[in-house]
Amino acid sequence: MSESNGATHSFSVGGAFLSEAEKAALEATANAIATHGKGITACDESPGTIGGRFETVGIENTAETRRRYRQMLFETPNVEKYLSAAILDPETLTQTSSDNGGKPFPQVLQEKGIVPGVKPHLKVYTLPGTGGDTVMQGLDSLAVRCKQYYKEGARFCKWRSPLTIDKQRGRPTTLAIQANMRDLARYALICQSEGLVPIVEPDVSLTGSHTLQEAVDVNIRVQSELFKAMIHHGVFMAGTILKSNIVNPGRDCPQSYSVEEIAKANVFVFEQCFPVAMPGGNYLSGGQTLKEATARLSAINKANKKGPWNLSFSFSQALQLPLLELCRGKSGVLQLEAMGELYIQELKIASLAAKGQHEWGKGEGDHVGSDKRDAKRQKTS
Repeated sequence: MSESNGATHSFSVGGAFLSEAEKAALEATANAIATHGKGITACDESPGTIGGRFETVGIENTAETRRRYRQMLFETPNVEKYLSAAILDPETLTQTSSDNGGKPFPQVLQEKGIVPGVKPHLKVYTLPGTGGDTVMQGLDSLAVRCKQYYKEGARFCKWRSPLTIDKQRGRPTTLAIQANMRDLARYALICQSEGLVPIVEPDVSLTGSHTLQEAVDVNIRVQSELFKAMIHHGVFMAGTILKSNIVNPGRDCPQSYSVEEIAKANVFVFEQCFPVAMPGGNYLSGGQTLKEATARLSAINKANKKGPWNLSFSFSQALQLPLLELCRGKSGVLQLEAMGELYIQELKIASLAAKGQHEWGKGEGDHVGSDKRDAKRQKTS
């Protein structure tokens, strides 16, 4: 005979290594990141990567230029209306504001209600025998670095595991999927042990000629392996956030798809494998323009009828490349005021998309098949 007698019971699978207070802190941070209608600004590019973008538009790549540019991303008035979090490069984590009393950037963000985080992974290396599949380095020193990141004000981390669909080479290989997803699970476990919410980022590239159905198949394989690994590693799922690619056909796929078809594919993938214990998922832009990414995000939120997750954005290039274009031909001078004005306009659109309220223009968010693109080029040439 059962002895329930109206008593409540607490069940636990992951996070056995955490105290109840530690779990509560992680869950509170994850829920703050998953605030409805707000998203993440991803400005975690390394000095070399952001330097390449600077140099394309004629801006000198120095530590001070990077600091001033990122200060604009953090301190433009009203960004907190649209941002719940910001991913920083380790360099930016230790830089300070020149317009806010010399406060460290993590403090500036926290005072705005924006959760500061950091990118801890290092470089990619190729897995032999996989035809080009890669994994990320950095797990061996991660615990020590996470401890320092927490002291410097970070409250979450983000680790990206890039994968590419290449039908001819059989990529991504099962080995690469398993290795990357297990690494993400180990990373998540280490982060939580140091008080940081892990954002897990399996990133399936837009490059390739695969169909939407083939993208669905690969993304389900990838995400199922990820969540299985996280559970097996004992990760506290409620204190974790997903950052994934929008499920799209390959950029060179000859078949065309509407934005509604793409949205349906994304919802289908999540319905198959995304744990409801996790509060939210934030899509990366992954080479999509802001118009493409926000149309697709808004359509996904309109199509999502079952899932309880907060589905929002974590954009880098889609937000930043248009800002940097404002500096082209301006003698290497950052156009900070104009950049801030455009940034707020972009964030407003992204926020509406996160609510499923952004109304996109005709054709925005559709995938135009390569056959049609080629025919159009020939017609206009």
